Amino acid sequence: MLTDIEIAQQAKLNNIKDVAAQLDLSEDDLELYGKYKAKISDEYIERVKDNKDGKLILVTAINPTPAGEGKTTVTVGLGQAMGRLGKKAIIALREPSLGPCFGVKGGAAGGGYSQVVPMEDLNLHFTGDFHAITSANNLLAALMDNHIHQGNALMIDPKRIVFKRCLDMNDRALRNIIIGMGKKADGVVRQDGFVITVASEIMAILCLASDINDLKKRLAKIIVAYTYDNQPVTAGDLNAVGAMTALLKDALKPNLIQTLEHTPAFVHGGPFANIAHGCNSVRATKTALKVADYVITEAGFGADLGAEKFFDIKCRMAGLMPDAVVLVATIRALKYNGGVNKNDLSNENLSALKAGIVNLEKHIENLKIYGVPVVVTLNRFVTDTEAELNYVKEFCESHNCDFALADVWGKGGEGGLELANAVLHTLETKESHFKVLYEDDLSLKDKISTIATKIYGADGVTYSAEADRALAKIEEMGFSNLPICMAKNQYSLSDDATKLGRPTGFSINIREVYVSAGAGFVVAITGAIMTMPGLPKKPAAERIDVDDNGVTVGLF
Repeated sequence: MLTDIEIAQQAKLNNIKDVAAQLDLSEDDLELYGKYKAKISDEYIERVKDNKDGKLILVTAINPTPAGEGKTTVTVGLGQAMGRLGKKAIIALREPSLGPCFGVKGGAAGGGYSQVVPMEDLNLHFTGDFHAITSANNLLAALMDNHIHQGNALMIDPKRIVFKRCLDMNDRALRNIIIGMGKKADGVVRQDGFVITVASEIMAILCLASDINDLKKRLAKIIVAYTYDNQPVTAGDLNAVGAMTALLKDALKPNLIQTLEHTPAFVHGGPFANIAHGCNSVRATKTALKVADYVITEAGFGADLGAEKFFDIKCRMAGLMPDAVVLVATIRALKYNGGVNKNDLSNENLSALKAGIVNLEKHIENLKIYGVPVVVTLNRFVTDTEAELNYVKEFCESHNCDFALADVWGKGGEGGLELANAVLHTLETKESHFKVLYEDDLSLKDKISTIATKIYGADGVTYSAEADRALAKIEEMGFSNLPICMAKNQYSLSDDATKLGRPTGFSINIREVYVSAGAGFVVAITGAIMTMPGLPKKPAAERIDVDDNGVTVGLF
């Protein structure tokens, strides 16, 4: 059996100009990055902005196993299936981070015969967007430390600096560091730290900005520190915005690539959903809606994280109105949520499936809160048995959900036809009555409580003393109207990754809260979640190499 990277490397790709022609884009509308990658020009985005919107379909999932269960693969396969049915469809995805690529989870290009390509480029440097975000972030950090060193006219309190440097890599040793050591000319000694680039506020800003002017306004609002008398200091105060924008101006443009079946794919931005808002860029999604009849996008991890943030942050800010949701489940993930060890997921186990299907049930209930029609799909694995598949099908039908099997890893678009037809039937027969979970005028604690009780199923919320003080300060500063971005583990509905299925009788503990004023949300960190992940005992990087012909091997 071929690996994902072998399938991708053997594929015959169309020139990106031919892929663009499917969307009526000319070569003049593209900024080419070789034969198979391009950015969409600002002029084209402006030209199509008044076109009628197509249908917006979100692909989300139940809580995954540590290995991931193929949500992006289903997204790609559904897009390819739409193409096989003669529909004008675009896939809108996030860019992969190098952190999981070299860590444990892998990239985010799909898998098998439902991949976006060129896969190696996408999972490594791509068009340089993440490098630009990292550079802009670290420029701001450097300007701030230089300001302190050069006399500190803004009276920044070195013990009240909240903006961290970033790196697109899992590197736990950088979570807490000391900088400025050495001679007087080497800067002011202080404690600092790094976050992974995909958790940085600048990543969120790039993904939520509507255009370059909005980008500048958001960058200017970034709070980097507080003064000795507890007043916020922003990137605008440091005169950093112009230079940061210069680094980000090309990264702001959506990227166009293709699937293995040449379906157009806008791949842009990459915030994680467990520690950030987990959606591709507003610009990419909105542009796709103007040039296609069906836009299929995804939001990271389970619906308790990615879908909630897609609805309550991205849709709220951008005015998006999703038309349908595809909820991806796998027999493997359901059995894992039923207590089966990840090494035994290939064995038939109906009792574990019945115990774990409550996780799917909770996600169905959650999605229905938002008023958007739901289609449940099982991403089929070769180890799934007919008894297991039939049990899930009957369960979904008993919960008034449309259901379809997807075999897109092995069959590509052909394996997604059943799902595509189910989605089209849902779009034709059911109306979306989308609404957000909570209103802007609720207090921050009420918003956090609403997410915790209604989406996670918690009994309530507890706060550390530090989080309590931070919330009071954020509301005093006038940010109480912002939405909440919850940072939580992806494996459980609770803040404890070991509580699988549909846990009850638990509270969500908020240990840290801060405002991302430029992004436009308040981050609430739960449990032991880290904004700079670490590598596993056997990192995926150890398997990656380049052969004598310059071909990358071992990537996936």
